[in-house]
Amino acid sequence: MRRRILVSGDSPEAVTMDSGLILLVFLAFLFSWGLNRVRRALRFGPVAYTGVMIVFIIAMLAVWGQTMR
Repeated sequence: MRRRILVSGDSPEAVTMDSGLILLVFLAFLFSWGLNRVRRALRFGPVAYTGVMIVFIIAMLAVWGQTMR
């Protein structure tokens, strides 16, 4: 499901936007907000927090990449 958005009125150029990617970015922000609350409760250090975020980003990119096939 791709949507075309015109860059400017004079330009025939169009940029395609993937709505699935927008949803994944929203879910990443929601996940990071929830993880921050859990991090405070479990007393994660900055290294553990960074590791969880890197794994989450890789997993979300893998899910998004599967939809591009």
